[in-house]
Amino acid sequence: METLVIFGVLSIAAIAISWRTLLNLKSHGFYRFFSWECIIWLFANNYPFWFEHPFGVEQLFSWIFLLFAIYLVLAGARLLNKAAKSTRLRNDKALYSFEKTSELIDYGIFKYIRHPLYSSLIFLTWGIFLKNPSVILFVVALGSTVLLYITARYDEKECIGFFGESYREYRQRSKMFIPFIL
Repeated sequence: METLVIFGVLSIAAIAISWRTLLNLKSHGFYRFFSWECIIWLFANNYPFWFEHPFGVEQLFSWIFLLFAIYLVLAGARLLNKAAKSTRLRNDKALYSFEKTSELIDYGIFKYIRHPLYSSLIFLTWGIFLKNPSVILFVVALGSTVLLYITARYDEKECIGFFGESYREYRQRSKMFIPFIL
């Protein structure tokens, strides 16, 4: 019962944040919302195991993934916020203010990966999953990862629509989620 209460409360928050894109299948926000729901379900199920067996292999990998997720979100959000403050040419109400950049950010963490915030959510997903892995939660974590991949693809379509050829060139010299790998 506690799991359902936690899931419900956090889901209400996710809905409040995502309401603008929930009915738009062509928006990256639509798929991101469902990924968030998967992450919330993982958290609601695994929070009791957060500090169990602190030196177990799964816990150590979990903390590495979670710390990397924090680094990625901080590095990416800092650059997005800085760029969004300097220019406000995008007037898309479905975008959060930090997403309304009108300059292509291809420096800092963005030099290596195009989607550090989605990458952070992937690492968050697997970090939470590893707290207490099970077959069912593996399917949920895999679903979250697939939804984040779809989110990134829709986001890239939106970026190509706004930035054009310069974004296509940027895609050629950067990775999607993991520097030098993927």
